[in-house]
This record gives sequence, C-alpha cells and structure tokens, in this order.
Amino acid sequence: MAMSMPAEEEDGAMSNINTTPLVDVMLVLLIIFLITIPAAIQTVKVQLPKVNNQPTTTKPENIIVGVDQDGAYYWNAYRMDGGKDALKARIKDRVLAACPGGHCTDIKNLPEVHLRADVNTNWSFIGAAIAVAQSVGIQKVAFISEQDRPMAR
Repeated sequence: MAMSMPAEEEDGAMSNINTTPLVDVMLVLLIIFLITIPAAIQTVKVQLPKVNNQPTTTKPENIIVGVDQDGAYYWNAYRMDGGKDALKARIKDRVLAACPGGHCTDIKNLPEVHLRADVNTNWSFIGAAIAVAQSVGIQKVAFISEQDRPMAR
C-alpha cells in the first residue's frame, strides 16, 4: 500500500489572509449605516423665513418700546413705571392720535411698534409687549436687532 506524503511546500505557515470574514463584517456595517442614517437625520419639512437685512426707516409716528432683562418697559429711552398697564395706556394714546375715533379703516395709518429687547430678556416680557400692542389694534410689530458683522459694500 502506498502512503501519500505531503509536499514540502505545504509544511510552511499559511501566508495568505482570508478576507472573506472582513468583507462580510464591512457589508453588515454598511447596511446598518444605510438603514439608520436616514432615521437619525429626520427633520420636519418647513419653509424657513428668508432673511431681509435692510435697515429700518424710523418714521416719527413709530413707537419704540424697549424691554430690559428685568422686564421693565421703556418708551423710547425713558423707563415706564407701571409695567404693561402704563405701556398699554401710552400706545392707546398714540393710536387715538393717529386715528380719530380710535378705529382706523386703513392699516397704513396705524403706527408700528419697534421692539428693542435685551438678549437675556425672558420671552414672557416680550410676548406681553406684543400682546399689549395687538390689544390696542396695532398689527405691525418689528424686532430691532444688531448686525453681528459689517455689511459688505
């Protein structure tokens, strides 16, 4: 009986790398990422407002209301004692002066409220100022802000 002996070439260590398990693992990871990334990036589709960076033109009939971080209201640069009630009375007087009888048929005759609020102001104070303006009949309220970088010319 003959017995087969292995060749001398087979005695050495195997020098080839088996890449099949590596490819299998990479394919599994790729499939996992392809499935999970769209779920992680999900956002609600909304139409965001466009930025209009034009300087405001202050007309003399516009009302400038300031709100500091403590919730105090300012008429132009003067602090108003009395809070929301005093603010409402002042705005109402301005509306009555602009519209005889207190009812304007044309919105263009109404003054605008320009709201200057400190960056650290609680939003409830800002919302109260907007609500006061709306309760008197003013429909245009604008927020005044600073530009964070100089405009390119």
